[in-house]
Amino acid sequence: MRVGKPLIGIGIIITIFGIVFFLQGQSIVGPKSSFMYSNPQWIINGQWIAILGIIILGAGLVMLKINSQFPKS
Repeated sequence: MRVGKPLIGIGIIITIFGIVFFLQGQSIVGPKSSFMYSNPQWIINGQWIAILGIIILGAGLVMLKINSQFPKS
């Protein structure tokens, strides 16, 4: 079963969302009318979301590597 590439894509997207949320919490990007803008809670949330995305990305890379080493006949 090929799940490596979809996990990599999902991990990248989640990581990007986490980075954007982090930057919005720090008042660097985003509209000033956003509830995330200049909100310290979203700095923490963004960090955790980005970490989760990196973990999912890593799992996808490991699965891709395992599938390439042990191809199904």
